[in-house]
Amino acid sequence: MSHSSGLDAFADRFRHALSCNNDAANINKPDFRELDLGSPVSPLRTTRAPAASTSSSSSGSFSGRTGTNQVPRKPESSLTNSNTNNSSSSNHNNNNSGELSGSSENSPTARGFKPGHTRSDSGSAPAPLIYSGQTATSPAMNVLPTGNICPSGKILKTGMGMVANRSSRSDVLGSGMGNYGHGSIMRGGGKAEPVSSRGVGGNEAVKRGGHVQGVDPEELKRLGNECYKRGNFADALSLYDRAIAMSPASVAYRSNRAAALTGLGRLGEAVRECEEAVRLDPNYGRAHQRLASLFLRLGQVENARKHLCYPGMQPDPSEMQRLQVVEKHVSKCGDVRRIGDWKSVLREVDAAVAAGADSSPQLFMCRAEAFLKLHQIDDAETVLLSHIPKSELHTSSTSQARFFGMLYEAYFYFVRAQIEMALGRFENAVTAAEKASQIDPRNVEVAVLLNNVRMVARARVRGNDLFKSERYTEACSAYGEGLRLDPSNSVLYCNRAACWFKLGQWERSIEDSNQALNIQPNYTKALLRRAASNSKLERWEEAVKDYEVLRRELPNDNEVAESLFHAQVALKKSRGEEVYNLKFGGEVEEVSGLEQFRAAISSPGVCVVHFEVASNSQSKQISPFVDTLCGRYPSINFLKVDIEESRAVAKAENVRIVPTFKIYKNGSRVKEMVCPSREMLEHSVRHYSF
Repeated sequence: MSHSSGLDAFADRFRHALSCNNDAANINKPDFRELDLGSPVSPLRTTRAPAASTSSSSSGSFSGRTGTNQVPRKPESSLTNSNTNNSSSSNHNNNNSGELSGSSENSPTARGFKPGHTRSDSGSAPAPLIYSGQTATSPAMNVLPTGNICPSGKILKTGMGMVANRSSRSDVLGSGMGNYGHGSIMRGGGKAEPVSSRGVGGNEAVKRGGHVQGVDPEELKRLGNECYKRGNFADALSLYDRAIAMSPASVAYRSNRAAALTGLGRLGEAVRECEEAVRLDPNYGRAHQRLASLFLRLGQVENARKHLCYPGMQPDPSEMQRLQVVEKHVSKCGDVRRIGDWKSVLREVDAAVAAGADSSPQLFMCRAEAFLKLHQIDDAETVLLSHIPKSELHTSSTSQARFFGMLYEAYFYFVRAQIEMALGRFENAVTAAEKASQIDPRNVEVAVLLNNVRMVARARVRGNDLFKSERYTEACSAYGEGLRLDPSNSVLYCNRAACWFKLGQWERSIEDSNQALNIQPNYTKALLRRAASNSKLERWEEAVKDYEVLRRELPNDNEVAESLFHAQVALKKSRGEEVYNLKFGGEVEEVSGLEQFRAAISSPGVCVVHFEVASNSQSKQISPFVDTLCGRYPSINFLKVDIEESRAVAKAENVRIVPTFKIYKNGSRVKEMVCPSREMLEHSVRHYSF
């Protein structure tokens, strides 16, 4: 056959096909305003239609609601393999849901999908699809519509030229996920992007939320599992969230979400997610296992045991062993706490945390209580502030759990009230104790604390009022009433010491100050009371020691600086040392002549000389600090010599580099420093301040 005759035959067949198509289109043209594109998040569903009685030449075309040229109805199983598995299995421990699993939260494994989840069968050939019930836009005039190629090879012109009925929101068929129509419908005319096309690390197509519709929740779960394995818990959580939004009743998705939350340290939310999974399916083993692990980390032994030993489940031996170890240390902690062995309490708390209860706010509060009873108030406050329970930890199960016979949340406020009281924040202490009582009104220990806190706070207020009225003897009695209720309250001891000082009973003032400092070693007010009382008793060495500590703690307090100066002068006199022209609050003296310089450094006591040049940058930087030291150490004489203006002094002292510092004591040079740091300079000044 010649080439031209072959072309002629092909043209004849093509014209014949077009003729047939025009006839068929005129008889049974589909109404594109009635098309049902199905759900954007699930495989497209078929519409049950009556059996067709016409020829099969239109078997691949779209069918409207009317007409006689219908496609024969296919079985439901031809579209998805999940419709036949809607009843959930009773044994969830052996499912193939693809849920994260393993003996611990850090070793998840991906498994198959759980029965009951809708998923298309990508391994089989796509079945004929029938769209109905929704408006769609026809393809452009020069584009052949998808799905309108007949098995015979003839091309139907279905829907050509129907631009007038185009909807304002176009519906575009994208590339899909393997099966025709599976998750590949996008709103707005954009091009559908396969979920896995950008890789697990980015997950850009998935993260765009509403920009990609029709994504299979099983695919989201799979990507989430891969993110979880790589430690990308935030990305995994986002993917699980989207999967749950599509399938809220899936216990596997919720259990996986709990695993991601655990990885992010959001244990309270993870508990709630597992509890929701258990509510949806009480026999779901993985959720019970996760709950047991979470409750163990939170130190809730009874809740952990309830889920680890759930009826019908075989508890994991390693988890059971961890539970028993934590339970032993928590129980021992309660025993030694009752007898007041607070050092043993600290040991048992550390052992319970090391055994697995590493996120228990109550155990950390127990540690804070032990520090408080051991008079380590600063450590107790640090623990309190570092482990304030987050609101997300308060779940339904947690709110009913008990610790040392006290509701979990109440124990936190119970300890906080004691710490606030020890720090002298009486109003805060009353508020915390009242909160503990509201949470656990029947607990005897809480009730006793609340009563004591209120009475101590009243005694302190009454004592303060009497002190202001200069009724110091009555104020001593009021503070004493508070101390009978709270014998370890450093604030009340310090307040009573102030009363004894006003009454001239300095020995008793020192005794109460010592009591306060034994409880709170860095209590500056108690230290000030003791220093003042020692000064009154002319115990200058003890007074100087206390004032020096106060000077370091309160470097800008002029009263403390002056008291230190006078105590140092008095101490020198008591030792028989000669004291000349010592004045408090002196300034750095400028020296211009050699005779003036020699007279200054020969005077009794310590003298610090700063050799400088006014135009030198280093001298300018350290000069203000020298002024500060002059005020900080008033018993020392500070001199300043400009070596360009006082060349005779510079030559006599052989000073060529500035800044240079020399320290003299009773006329003899004891120290020389060239370009020292501020720390080095102050260290030397302090060393020679006696």
